[in-house]
Amino acid sequence: MRTRDATTRAGRGAGSRGVPAVRGAALALAALLLAPLALASDGGPVALAPDGAPAEAAPLYAAHADADGRFFTPWARADRSFLKFVRWRLSRNPYADVDAPPPRVVPNDGAYLRSARAGDAPSLTWVGHATYVVADGADVFLTDPHFGERALLPRRLVPPGLPVDAIPPDAFAVVSHNHYDHLDDDTVRALPASVGWYVPLGLADWFRERGRDDVTELDWWQTAHRGRFAITCLPSQHWSLRLGQPAGSTLWCAWLVDSGERRYFFAGDTGYFAGFAEFGRRFPGIDAALLPAGAYAPRWFMAYQHMDPQQSVRAFADLGARHLFAMHFGTFDLTDEPPGQGPVELRAAAREAGIDAARVHVPAVGERIALPPALDAGAPRAPAPEDAP
Repeated sequence: MRTRDATTRAGRGAGSRGVPAVRGAALALAALLLAPLALASDGGPVALAPDGAPAEAAPLYAAHADADGRFFTPWARADRSFLKFVRWRLSRNPYADVDAPPPRVVPNDGAYLRSARAGDAPSLTWVGHATYVVADGADVFLTDPHFGERALLPRRLVPPGLPVDAIPPDAFAVVSHNHYDHLDDDTVRALPASVGWYVPLGLADWFRERGRDDVTELDWWQTAHRGRFAITCLPSQHWSLRLGQPAGSTLWCAWLVDSGERRYFFAGDTGYFAGFAEFGRRFPGIDAALLPAGAYAPRWFMAYQHMDPQQSVRAFADLGARHLFAMHFGTFDLTDEPPGQGPVELRAAAREAGIDAARVHVPAVGERIALPPALDAGAPRAPAPEDAP
């Protein structure tokens, strides 16, 4: 039987449900997203679909902010009513008797990051939740850095996979959105002030208020350059809300980080949608896809904003990526399934899809995994777009 942090699951009886207060408050306060046709004439952010884009990809390039600057998802309207939240709170947890403990933790002091050199083989270290530390040659970048004790209220179940002070001062980070399990104030302040930040629209001022001036704010399909890296902000199916940042006041996104030799896709938080196939078409040869394997149950409540493991395997296939790296599980207890259940279902879905198990990576916290070289390493690859369309 899985255990629960009393502060995040207070009042949970046998077979009943408790949820982190932050999740409930966020869902209760989130505004319904407006239909795209009603907003298309308001002059919100819009990109032109490139030649050859399939018809089903057109909404990915549509306007996604209203006249007041509130962002929305053009292809799917979220339904996060308070009544649904109450239904979830009162319903029985079907995973109540499932024993799937949090992931194991392996020691990692992060010393290898300080001695990274050009030519070193790339590696990915899972810190926990959506945080990976990617070392590519002499360069280091992070995804949704979170080394903190809590995600507002939910307490961390496992320690971070390496110490925050192991991150080198010339690292950079990509942030998918403003929810507390992905954007942590304490972590931002603890990381070197020289770290570069790449964030979706509306978040740059939050970083500058904390003395983090090396921050680049991007819209969907826009690309920034940092040394040899092209860093592209991509659409995702999610939403935003944070104390001091009303629902939809900041954008949410996925990221494609291209070193010129390797491509890394980071999904952030998202439901399954047609974007994955379009990303695979626009950015062929993705080497590592960082995809979620947790916070997905119950499906009737979570499907819009969080993929389940079966959908992550489908997204992996859509992307045409070489390797899948699991994330977003086992660190914070956010939904019905126990912390270790997602990887079990992810591996089973990959087997059913006929995917070689060597391509699916479910690391321990702190585990460093070398990215295997491509079979066609050294062959020419299609370039990433220089700028957004």
